[in-house]
Amino acid sequence: MDKESKLIQVRKEKINELKENGINLYPNDFKPSCSIKELKKIIGKRPDSLGEKGDEFYVAGRMMAVNKMGKSSFIRFKDGSDQLQAYLQKNRLGDETYSLFKKLDIGDFIGVKGPLFQTRTGEWTLLAKEFRLLSKAVRPLPEKFHGLKDPEKRYRRRYLDLIMNEDTRQIFIKRSKIVASMRRFFEEKGFMEVETPMMQPLAGGAEATPFKTWHNALGMELFLRIAPELYLKRLVVGGFEKVFEINRNFRNEGISTRHNPEFTMVEFYQAYADYENLMDLTEEMFESIVKEISGSTAIEYQGQTIDFKKGWQRIPMIESLVKIGGVDPAILDDTESLLNFAQKNNIQITKKDRHGKVLTKLFDILVEPKLIQPTFITGYPIEVSPLSRKSDGNPELTDRFELFIAGREIANGFSEINDPEDQHNRFLMQAQQRDEGNSEAHIMDSEYVEALEYGMPPTAGEGIGIDRFVMLLTDSPSIREVILFPHMKKNVC
Repeated sequence: MDKESKLIQVRKEKINELKENGINLYPNDFKPSCSIKELKKIIGKRPDSLGEKGDEFYVAGRMMAVNKMGKSSFIRFKDGSDQLQAYLQKNRLGDETYSLFKKLDIGDFIGVKGPLFQTRTGEWTLLAKEFRLLSKAVRPLPEKFHGLKDPEKRYRRRYLDLIMNEDTRQIFIKRSKIVASMRRFFEEKGFMEVETPMMQPLAGGAEATPFKTWHNALGMELFLRIAPELYLKRLVVGGFEKVFEINRNFRNEGISTRHNPEFTMVEFYQAYADYENLMDLTEEMFESIVKEISGSTAIEYQGQTIDFKKGWQRIPMIESLVKIGGVDPAILDDTESLLNFAQKNNIQITKKDRHGKVLTKLFDILVEPKLIQPTFITGYPIEVSPLSRKSDGNPELTDRFELFIAGREIANGFSEINDPEDQHNRFLMQAQQRDEGNSEAHIMDSEYVEALEYGMPPTAGEGIGIDRFVMLLTDSPSIREVILFPHMKKNVC
């Protein structure tokens, strides 16, 4: 029997003994009068009113440390807001209650009532006049010294990670604040929050492989959405001119430090705007959120200083391939020359790929990793932009941008196609790419084209990866660090 199993066996024996003595191991009648964080605010505001004869408080939490000294003990416990010390005395609590306390373990939930006093070291401590067991833990917590450091165990048992690692707790507290700040920003700009279907009859709005499911009552195949885009634009057609959705998307793709098959985005659409307006809006939003969360427009991410102050670099993709990627401008218009260049540089590109796809793959390898400061890349080829408006200056390119920070894509936005014939032809182009072997090419969505035929105003839309944004503001190297329960292979015992 391993060490953990032995500890569990000992605890189960204690549990049986407590039950035999009539102890309720899981009562539900202790109501805290305040959280530990609120209690500490009271200490800061009116310490003179506290003391052994002062106000008494009901506080509850998980016991994290015990220092037993015969007939008295100090314990440290924490709730969801903070941690506090309590002092227990046998002569004050009585033999029965103190005997119960001595049978408890680290990890158990307890309730304490009493006033506050300061120890000789100056630490405010709750003097226990009443003590209750609120929930008995069967399994022991990880040893505090060693903690829970193995990433595999931390992700699988996130609840233990949150108990033992304060840094993990702070990541998800900060994540919540980031999302709340983003929501406030859109609302203050006059956007309306909406919800669109997560199960869709067609997987549209992006180039990706979807997850499939089956609806028994309807007798039809459905797909978990890869993006909410086509539904949000239907709302613009319907007259909602500024909409946003903080949404969960699902893509049946690989798992890495940057990818999780289930992820969170915000997508938003604005009528009578173009992609340049959205770049301005994105700069304003990111600067505002970063300053609110971090107290400055500059952050440290994995040893690099990144500044979100407005005025970000904007570079056309073709120009970035030359200036940053080192591609000879003389070969940019010739697909065969680009393929030869890729082969010489050990870049895997299939000869079936169209010219725009080849350019984009070269960009992904040669340019993207070098874009550390916030940078907008504009002018994406039409072959990789099935929903983006054609550029008036060059019909082979689109009015589209992607935002890159710390060498990874954070956002994608563009002026929308509102010409139904153009959109229909783009879908046909994507269908041809599917026939050529691109399984992620966009599917024809005739119902969406029909919606456009009723008229959609000039519109621009954008999607921002919230998980990747949170990674930046929490200095997290992996997307798994900022998702509470990331997907993993089945644990085989």
